[in-house]
Amino acid sequence: MKGVQMLNILIICSNIAAASVRGIVCLFFLSRLLSARKPEKKSIVTASIGIAVISVILPMIGLPDFYRMGLETILLAICASQFQNADTRMGLFVIIFYELGVSFWQFLFAAWLGVFFHSTLFLNVQTGNGQVAVWLLHLLLIVLTWYLIKHPNTTGRENFRLASVIAVAGFVAVISLSEQKTLTIADDTLDMWTILSVVLMMSVLIFNINRQYEVEKELARLKSEQAELLERDYTTLNHAYAINAKLFHDFHNHIGVLRQLLSHKKSAEAMQYLDELQLPVQAMTDTIWTGDETVDYLINSKAVTAEEHDIKYQVQVEFPRHTNLRSADLCAILGNLLDNALEATKQQHASEERFIRLTIRRIHQMIVIKVENSFSTAPIETNGTLKTAKDESGLHGWGLKSAQTAAEKYDGMLQTSYTDHTFTAIVTLSFVVKNLPFTDISA
Repeated sequence: MKGVQMLNILIICSNIAAASVRGIVCLFFLSRLLSARKPEKKSIVTASIGIAVISVILPMIGLPDFYRMGLETILLAICASQFQNADTRMGLFVIIFYELGVSFWQFLFAAWLGVFFHSTLFLNVQTGNGQVAVWLLHLLLIVLTWYLIKHPNTTGRENFRLASVIAVAGFVAVISLSEQKTLTIADDTLDMWTILSVVLMMSVLIFNINRQYEVEKELARLKSEQAELLERDYTTLNHAYAINAKLFHDFHNHIGVLRQLLSHKKSAEAMQYLDELQLPVQAMTDTIWTGDETVDYLINSKAVTAEEHDIKYQVQVEFPRHTNLRSADLCAILGNLLDNALEATKQQHASEERFIRLTIRRIHQMIVIKVENSFSTAPIETNGTLKTAKDESGLHGWGLKSAQTAAEKYDGMLQTSYTDHTFTAIVTLSFVVKNLPFTDISA
């Protein structure tokens, strides 16, 4: 009798420990999939205690496992939203299918162990054999989490591939399970898990489509802004040409006025007259022209924003013309880096030195883009990657990832670092030049 009681206590403790591992692993997955903060002590402790309470109370009340999954989902969603700044909507989506996936794979482990050892005890988690199946799965979850932590720079495409392989493997495993004759499993049970395996594969696809949609929506916004500014620059340029034509047409009149003023030694009036002539085209002298419309748009549009917030904006550009660098990729890189710099710099007090320095250099067949900015709040480190601190959710964290993804298309990379008061982001891109001339502009 005592042996049975001891076994029951051990099984309860094992279930609590497994549930805690499951919750902590879920928080790490959320930080990677949603570009949220890495789970810290407060988040881990809160989730572990909450899950332990759920694991103890629900069996005592006699509620089915469905309620445990529901309460765990709500608890983990709250922890991810409050402590990791994860998007609530996508967080719930990921957690729900994570819980379903864990239950699905726990069934597969138990069923196939039962097939190999000719025992139905593996299907009952309240037995020692059932706990073996539980912990085999949870040890694999720990290994997968360790792999993701050790490889913080895996791309979204690689993560999608890994998730797809796991989902398809589950579908194959449950279909194969229905063909075996060693272990008797009810047809209704197999049908339910087969349908669930299809749902899990669809969830992976939907999640990937959603992330691509968010990235494309951001790129579309940048393209729209680009078109608006290009139209404005075109109008400005035409206006400047018209002013210059008028100045040339009236040139002899202006010379006559200046000669008259200077002959009467009215130097101050002559200077004022020259300033008035120069004023209409003054704006044109402050505009950066590299020869690439996308680069011009991004540099000059961010310069306007910087000026509005009293930010010192310095630009040094050496950019090649007629390359294979696509405008959408340049938008993703330059736009996001400059947006992050502006966001961090605007958070500084007006009395502090605010600056953004953009440097673009061509080194043989490589472009180096460096953006430096001042900041008051230290960047957040998530999975080994530095990010600018932001309070809002939504596309939070996608700026640097979008830039990194675009850079990888050109065998490039994104590196970030910071000192006491300066944050630096450097992107390298390899390119194929079709025409060698380039423009060197400093402002």
